[in-house]
Amino acid sequence: MAMPSALRTASLLLLGRTAVRVQAVLGDPAARLFGLDQGEDPYPVFESVRAKGVLVPSRMGLHLTASHELCSRLLRDPAFGVVPAGALSPVDTTAHVGGRRLMNPVEDSFLVLNPPDHTRLRRLVAPWFTPRGLRRQADMIERVVEEHLDQVAARPTFDLVRDFAARVPVRVITDLLGVPGADQAAFARWGSVLVNALDGVRDMAEMRALHTGLREFEEFLDGLIAHRRRTPGDDVVSALAAEPELTREDLIATTELLLVAGFETTVNLIGNAVLAVLGHPEVRERLLDSPDHAEAVVEETLRFDPPVQYTVRAPSEAVEVAGTRLPRGTPVMLMLAAANRDPAVFADPHRFAPGRPDGREHLAFSSGIHYCLGAGLARMEAAAALRGLFRRFPDLRAAGRVHRRPSRVIRGAARLPVSTGLRRPIRQNAR
Repeated sequence: MAMPSALRTASLLLLGRTAVRVQAVLGDPAARLFGLDQGEDPYPVFESVRAKGVLVPSRMGLHLTASHELCSRLLRDPAFGVVPAGALSPVDTTAHVGGRRLMNPVEDSFLVLNPPDHTRLRRLVAPWFTPRGLRRQADMIERVVEEHLDQVAARPTFDLVRDFAARVPVRVITDLLGVPGADQAAFARWGSVLVNALDGVRDMAEMRALHTGLREFEEFLDGLIAHRRRTPGDDVVSALAAEPELTREDLIATTELLLVAGFETTVNLIGNAVLAVLGHPEVRERLLDSPDHAEAVVEETLRFDPPVQYTVRAPSEAVEVAGTRLPRGTPVMLMLAAANRDPAVFADPHRFAPGRPDGREHLAFSSGIHYCLGAGLARMEAAAALRGLFRRFPDLRAAGRVHRRPSRVIRGAARLPVSTGLRRPIRQNAR
């Protein structure tokens, strides 16, 4: 008698978690990374991989590298295609509604495609993210930052992620894409669910949350695309909706990717940058004296503690890499965060040092044809957020425990309580 699908999936997830724990105890590098507890510092694990060599095998069926040189080379090698990190999971997370498969913004978008499909789809949206295109957004970004700072200015404490870092990028990307009256809470929820599942779901609750998020997101986008076809505007979705060569699936997946990637990376970049500033008083003082130093702080955060920790590539044919023969399709984990601390490239790599001369050599935004389309936008938003935040609250302090996201692919704070250092406002009718 066949095992029911849900029970079979739950069993596979349990077996997968058990296998990871066992292999981690036995010292397997990939299992140690996959088995990190929420909030656990991943950088010692990265260094343990570096110590084992340039390309390190795992009993879990993949290889890992912490080498900046090798990561950079494979990111640029057309023979190595993108493998979604979730594909390493033992279960299929595909969702269906009414017999139709729901699109996934990572696994179905041009993010994981290779030429010519990647080239065709990326070309359609690239003009909106050029330096010229982004300059038109600068004033809007500054205005959005100030509006959201106004909303928390009267509070002695607030959650930096929920009340600020998450709201600014959602507002910016929804304005850019032409999402009228965007429900910021819904977007934040969808983004969190999708990003937390990037490296595979861990239990049935996460599976259900992922399927619900995909269904809600796709229903919303179907309505948005229909609206923009009836009432086009000067925005990305209107432009994409008018492209006759795009299938519905391409249109949904591309829009989903732009929306999720457009705010999730920046949310975590802002949070990681604030944590770095709070942990380095000398950086705070420099930032207070010279607000333009925010750009250097953002760049060093991208190197020192990037939002995207790793990506996975696989060769389309058998190939030799760093003296190891890799069969076709062998996954290679490119540990971007580890490469960004490679002592062969960066002097004193574990020191947070904004303005270092080689600071832009990091791989936080990948490299090659899959270099992050929104890199410029993320830099602009994060720098504006830092300038505004520390100008408004020069005595900003952590006010409680930082709660990290459960994802291993994405590193950032889920909750970051802070104190503004300002007194509570006195009520006018107080006696």
